Amino acid sequence: MNLLDFLIPAAHAQAAGAAPAGGGFGMLLFPVILIAVMYFLMIRPQMKRAKEHKGMLDKLSKGDEIITSGGIAGTVTDIGDNFVTVEVADNVRLRVQRAAVGNVLPKGTLKAA
Repeated sequence: MNLLDFLIPAAHAQAAGAAPAGGGFGMLLFPVILIAVMYFLMIRPQMKRAKEHKGMLDKLSKGDEIITSGGIAGTVTDIGDNFVTVEVADNVRLRVQRAAVGNVLPKGTLKAA
């Protein structure tokens, strides 16, 4: 018996009116494998990205250069519980949600651009 026999049931001759044989363990194994594959390919990486993003937001401080998820680049001037004030030009400040911060740039990136 090989591994393929668990996934594809073999064709057997059966008497008329008899219940189909086999398929119990094989039918249960397929959904379990499918759920495991979905967990490792979809759910786990998304949870990892969310954890990294939350850690980045917790480390955010005044003076950090950021890019929002909308593509606006600026320097953090004030941090609140839910909002961050970003200076995008001289005396031009925007308030964005904390979750909208996409990336923290290395220091001096905006000066060079």
